[in-house]
Amino acid sequence: MRLVFWTSSLLALPLIQAAKILTVCLIGGSHYLLLDEISHHLHQHGHDVRMLLQLGNPIITGLSYTGRHDSYRTSTWTLGDEYIQQFNGWFLEQQTQFLLGRDDFSNFLNFMGHLSYQCDKLLEDDKIVTFLQEEHYDMAIVDAFNPCSFIVAHKLGVPYVAFYPGMLNGPLSMMLPSLVSFVPVCSSQLADCMNLWARAKNLLFLLMAPVCQHLVWSRFSAVAERHLGSGSPPGGLHEFHQKAELWVFNTDFSLDFPQPLMPFTVLVGGLLNKPPAPLKQDLETWIRGFGDAGFIVVTLGSMVSAVSVDRLVEELVTGFSVIPQGVIWRYDPKRWNPHVSLPPNVRLEEWLPLNDLLGHESVRLFITHGGQNSLLQAVYHGVPVLGIPLFGDQFDNLVRAEAKGLGLTIHPTQITSGLLSSTIQTLTDDMRFKASALLLSRIHKSHPVPPALRLVQWVEHVLQSGGAGHLRPSFLSQPWYQRYMLDLALLLSLILLAPLVLCLVLCRHRGKRAKEKKVQ
Repeated sequence: MRLVFWTSSLLALPLIQAAKILTVCLIGGSHYLLLDEISHHLHQHGHDVRMLLQLGNPIITGLSYTGRHDSYRTSTWTLGDEYIQQFNGWFLEQQTQFLLGRDDFSNFLNFMGHLSYQCDKLLEDDKIVTFLQEEHYDMAIVDAFNPCSFIVAHKLGVPYVAFYPGMLNGPLSMMLPSLVSFVPVCSSQLADCMNLWARAKNLLFLLMAPVCQHLVWSRFSAVAERHLGSGSPPGGLHEFHQKAELWVFNTDFSLDFPQPLMPFTVLVGGLLNKPPAPLKQDLETWIRGFGDAGFIVVTLGSMVSAVSVDRLVEELVTGFSVIPQGVIWRYDPKRWNPHVSLPPNVRLEEWLPLNDLLGHESVRLFITHGGQNSLLQAVYHGVPVLGIPLFGDQFDNLVRAEAKGLGLTIHPTQITSGLLSSTIQTLTDDMRFKASALLLSRIHKSHPVPPALRLVQWVEHVLQSGGAGHLRPSFLSQPWYQRYMLDLALLLSLILLAPLVLCLVLCRHRGKRAKEKKVQ
């Protein structure tokens, strides 16, 4: 009887048909790695997937953009060698500033200015725009970090899913409730447990956030005005965000702080995590040479292939030379300073199989810039971290890692060889860090649905439902003063103040009359 019931229920469900899906990847590095994984999994579930891939933005040493065999298709676009060389020269200079501890909002706005220029040139390319329009996609997956992705989807007239490659509270509005008492605002570098002054700081950052978003959108509004038939949306970037069918975040509550979510919010942190594969024989042999001491993995992210500050290089090398562990460091060997001797326990590699190294039984520590993918891989494999944040959300990410007991942080301007070696010793000797990492790993792995499948299922749900209007609460269309009930607060204030004002007027009037009688 039960079998018949379930069979009839399954037959009653409409079958999801293969959809034509466009993924928009206009930034390389970790953004590409994530969208590559998403595109591949959608393809594996029977969908016709094409990635719009911009090359050379920036050039990442050791990273290949050749795609996968027998998987999704790719349409590439580039601004040409002259601009790519100019942009990468600028980006290399930015790396130097980050390593010197000079990261501020103006750098972020300059970066957005470059993305806006690239966006304008992409939309001027009638050949690729016409080709994509004629494909008639059912859905687009856009990189929500780059506002250009929203403009492209709008230009093509395609409903879209916004995929944000970082934590829940990024630098732009993500359509999530702002509970300032325990949800840290982007760049506040606060944990979720705040004292009075921390909450005051958090509130200040919250009040500044709309101004920052307006400044970001000011870099793109002219591009949207030129290339969209309906012109730039009156609500700016906020309106683009509001029209997303889903908001998908590359995070997980094993790493992020708990907070309320909207029904259209999906967490898929850990897309790049997988069981480790065996290492190449020469690398395995090198690791075994350090015996029980094990080895340490060092990488400052896909976009930082070398350290361009000599003082910092010398401090790092000296600090590594006095520890018993081997150190495998992602560093472009062609850009190594020949005047700095490489210690025998340090090995440079142009590109690292990070997932496989972190899953190795002999790994003891992961020294990272604090990128979201890197931290999620450390959580997955249960490896403590030493964070060296450079720019963007990395500072906030590492605040979360420290609060969760995953590791410790040193800012690049504070690094000395002594501090580095002593911090490494603390992290490798104090088993509380390893215990916390293993606990976070168990939490992360115990989710009943893997992150990639979670994403695919939600995208298919939206396709099958004809949109995600049923997931959007009405507050998204309310004016800001209604959303925060300021109109009601004003009404209640008037109701409560009216009797007081009336009493004051009557008392004043009576006093005036009494004074007049006395004079008479």
